[in-house]
Amino acid sequence: MFREKKAQTSSGLLMLLLLTVVAIASIVGFVFAIRGESVPLLLSSLLVAVVDAVCFAGLQVVNPNEARVVLLFGTYLGTLRDAGFWWVNPFTIRRRVSLRVRNFESTKLKVNDHDGNPIEIAAVVVWKVVDTAEAMFQVENYENFVHVQSESAVRTLATLHPYDAHEEGEISLRGSTLVVADLLKKEIQERLAQAGVEVIEARISHLAYAPEIAQAMLLRQQAGAVIAARSRIVQGAVSMVEMALEELARKQIVELDSERKAAMVSNLLVVLCSDRHAQPVVNAGSLYQ
Repeated sequence: MFREKKAQTSSGLLMLLLLTVVAIASIVGFVFAIRGESVPLLLSSLLVAVVDAVCFAGLQVVNPNEARVVLLFGTYLGTLRDAGFWWVNPFTIRRRVSLRVRNFESTKLKVNDHDGNPIEIAAVVVWKVVDTAEAMFQVENYENFVHVQSESAVRTLATLHPYDAHEEGEISLRGSTLVVADLLKKEIQERLAQAGVEVIEARISHLAYAPEIAQAMLLRQQAGAVIAARSRIVQGAVSMVEMALEELARKQIVELDSERKAAMVSNLLVVLCSDRHAQPVVNAGSLYQ
């Protein structure tokens, strides 16, 4: 297992100044060697110039929220994380890794939920690299790895929970948004831990029934809404009827026997529970013959 470590560096400005002085000195030595026809001085000046030119390749600029993974002949030496101008071994290879927060939206996946209903689902994942060594050496391509594993996690989550809850307290994809987002984040993080990636946020961005059952499920949802509304109406109507009978009895406005109470209850329930305006009918007769 690779773990990130800090690379050994020197100040880029000091090294630039030193290398510039050495370059000027080698040029001066080269000129004196030509004038004095000194072969040893000429060769030493050329050697110093070549070494100085190679050392210039060690200068490296690191931008904010950016890192450089340093490799020497296949050996991991460390990572440059601090922004600035640095000098490292000129024979090393420095691979750039972005530490910025990134996000992507997965494609719309067609999966079956816990009840077997085909649904379409997509998610937005916000992530960043926290361990450059793992990101570079543990997986082949960490960006592609994040995309593939995130979509796999979305599929898994969709199969574990129903689209709509059928019981009180049941976790559903549509009704338990915050809980599902937290579960999705944990599921993705477990898959990406070995890639040196931290998942900052994960949430469902698209959720719908598949087109072939969308119309049927819409009718089912409408029927459920109607039943729920009717249940509330009936509960309210019963309480209102009960209150009316208690008030009549308490204030002794009228005395009703069981048959008249039943007729009154029936009329009030029709008026209160009807989805249309009730038409008043004046009863001029009597319930008794």
